[in-house]
Amino acid sequence: MDFLELAKKRQSTRDYSPKVVPRESIDRCIEAARLAPSACNSQPWSFIVVDREPMRTKLASGAFGGIYAMNSFAKKAPVFIVVITERAPYITRLGGYLKGVQYSLIDIGIACEHLILEAEELGMGTCWLGWFDERFVKNLLKVPKDKKVDVIISMGYPEEGRLRDKSRRPLDEIRRFAE
Repeated sequence: MDFLELAKKRQSTRDYSPKVVPRESIDRCIEAARLAPSACNSQPWSFIVVDREPMRTKLASGAFGGIYAMNSFAKKAPVFIVVITERAPYITRLGGYLKGVQYSLIDIGIACEHLILEAEELGMGTCWLGWFDERFVKNLLKVPKDKKVDVIISMGYPEEGRLRDKSRRPLDEIRRFAE
């Protein structure tokens, strides 16, 4: 698929089919993320795939309940990819400190975008989630205290529906050429 067509087609999925996602497809998506560039090649990520019961239901119920219920639609997703932010090498952290930039979050963003675009290419839908009960997720999945869970990606085959119109600012409004 042409990249711009893929970018136009990709949208956050909030209604999932119960159809099982093959682990080979999940691995293709994580491989796309693995290939993403990162500051100083730090690759500050790891991924926990939750796609089997009863763990999937436990994660969904705990992560998206209470004050996090605005994302309760994700409970129906057959797959969750929990993105762990790993500690970046010293030189990357130092550069980030001097610039006032947390490069690991930029790197995670690039990797996750690779992952969700590969999912779209494979006919799956995803939703990037940042509002969830991190403490619950870390306890359930035994993520060490010194690690951070910044993102959960819900994944599955979308229920049939039409592509929503994208509401984006015009190109001329966001781009200028230096003279």
